Amino acid sequence: MDFFGHLKTITYHRILVCKGCFRIGLYWQGLTHDLSKYEPVEFLNGIKYYQGYRSPNNAEREDKGYSAAWLHHKGRNRHHFEYWIDFAGDGFGGKAELKPIRMPDNYIAEMFIDRVSASKVYKGNEYNDGCPYAYYKYGDISHLLHPYTQTLLEAWLIMLAKKGEAYTFRYIKRFLRLPREKRDRIAVKMLHGGVTKEQLFSRIDYKK
Repeated sequence: MDFFGHLKTITYHRILVCKGCFRIGLYWQGLTHDLSKYEPVEFLNGIKYYQGYRSPNNAEREDKGYSAAWLHHKGRNRHHFEYWIDFAGDGFGGKAELKPIRMPDNYIAEMFIDRVSASKVYKGNEYNDGCPYAYYKYGDISHLLHPYTQTLLEAWLIMLAKKGEAYTFRYIKRFLRLPREKRDRIAVKMLHGGVTKEQLFSRIDYKK
């Protein structure tokens, strides 16, 4: 249990994400990122399970079999891919399934920055631009992502590892300014990891 340790960690993370979002023009998302972490169910559990080298949600999950803080958090923060999982099918006369929905590009960008910032917080002086992609591959969440979301996130994480932070952030800022049709065409050129063009624009999709 560590009140000040947890407060310092989540605030430092928020500052890093805010700076990153400002660099790519997502000012409101930067200012409002992860504010739910200061609400009682998340903050108090964060204090109780604080360890300093990983998310307290993992420790709470190991202790209780689930994380109340995470269940609260994921439903209030659109930069998490778990927010964009919904039912496909009504369950009447057919099998209801949970399916990932295509995330809006601005939230994919915030998710990318969130992962970069979390790596910086927990890796400390050992951080390098390859850490976020290495953590992504270690977690293996690709089967939980909509193919479009997977394509952009993986492409940006690989770009970060190969070309560095300054280049990648400039690229994402320019990308977000493009019309959706042009962003879709660029995504087709990024295809990799077994994702097909048909999957990229599947019916389980985000619509403005």
